[in-house]
Parts: sequence; C-alpha cells; structure tokens
Amino acid sequence: MSVNKAILIGRVGKEPEIRATQNGNKVANFSLATTSNWKDKDGVKQEKTEWHRVSTFNQALIPIIESYVKKGSKIYIEGQLQTRKWQDQTGKDCYTTEVVLQSFNGVLQLLDSKPDGVNQHSVEKGNAYVSDNSNEHDLNDEIPW
Repeated sequence: MSVNKAILIGRVGKEPEIRATQNGNKVANFSLATTSNWKDKDGVKQEKTEWHRVSTFNQALIPIIESYVKKGSKIYIEGQLQTRKWQDQTGKDCYTTEVVLQSFNGVLQLLDSKPDGVNQHSVEKGNAYVSDNSNEHDLNDEIPW
C-alpha cells in the first residue's frame, strides 16, 4: 500500500493564474508559502519559508479560486504530489514538483474571514468551502517561549 497526500496551510504568493486548455477546460495555478518559526539556541527568532506550486484541473474548484483566492489569502489544501518533466529551449530536461488538487479528492478551504455577501452554502461545492475564523486568535500569543 502507498499514500501520496500533501496537506498544506499557507498564504497565496501571487494572484492565481487561470488558463484555458485546448479543449476549453480551465486550469488554475498559484504558489503557496508555508512558514516555520522557531527560536534558536541563543533565543533569536528564526523563520523559514517554503514555496509550493499548486495546480488543479478541478472544474468545480476553479470558480472558487477565481472568485475568492487572492494574493495573501490564507488557505488549507489537500492534494497529491506530482512531478512533471519537460524540455527547455536548449533541449535540457527540466522537472517541477507540484501539489495537484485532483477532481475526485482535492480539497481547498479558505481560512480568511468570509468575504461580504458570501454565504456558506454557495461556496460548498467541489470540496471547497469558506471557514470563518475571525473569532480565532493566534496560538503563538499563548506560548510562553
């Protein structure tokens, strides 16, 4: 048995790119930043940010991404890691690994407060939904170290 599942919570790095394929379906691509914070042995705050490429052909998720996912949006995603290979102009093999939100099990959850005029039911399709976390506070505020 094997499992290929990526779960990330982070912030969108730039506006999502929505393109149409030759057959008329849409594809969405965006970058997601995940950041780790810690204090080193000298008590100095350290931070490391990892960037992840995210893509989906999921036609139910793309309208959600188009309407609600913006640069800086905090989101939760579940997808699969996939590596693509292509050749550049010089014929050199290039590779990229990305998180792909599949049509059958990809999940996208918006973690920012609900935008005005959005009701929960209208966004709950294609495994995408809005979560209103406006009453939550940063748990790091309570950690004494």
